[in-house]
Amino acid sequence: MTVGAYEMNLDGAGVRIGIVQARFNSEVGEALLAACVAELLELGILGEDILHVTVPGALEIPLALQKLADTQQFDALIALGAIIRGETYHFELVSNESGAGITRIGLDYGIPIANAVLTTENDEQAHARMHEKGRDAARVAVEMANLVLALEELAENAKDVGFDA
Repeated sequence: MTVGAYEMNLDGAGVRIGIVQARFNSEVGEALLAACVAELLELGILGEDILHVTVPGALEIPLALQKLADTQQFDALIALGAIIRGETYHFELVSNESGAGITRIGLDYGIPIANAVLTTENDEQAHARMHEKGRDAARVAVEMANLVLALEELAENAKDVGFDA
């Protein structure tokens, strides 16, 4: 039996990316952004195909992602930020609600969102992960943008030959 497969595609040529970065825990956020943008450029995305916006904190990220998705100008979006545990329940609230909101926007709009909002116990953990997670977010966004575009093309081709997709 032959099984078709789609090969991972990290070619960023022509891919348009929107980035939403939380300003809270700014040192980590700036490092995430620098690593992410460097990797996007390395993958072939042009600087003019990247839009970066900032919001006060992680709870504001989903609304900004939604507004970017509304424009239909992007192939993928990236969420950047850091939620570092404090001494109150606020960490759980912010982590859960921002994560759920980010996921919901991606599903509601059918747009890939690379979630690189770090949730860590302390500053040291955030610092240890910020460069790698910034790069990972770029790769996830490009890979998923290309996958979604390929699957949309597959659906269109299926309609052209009489298949319901």
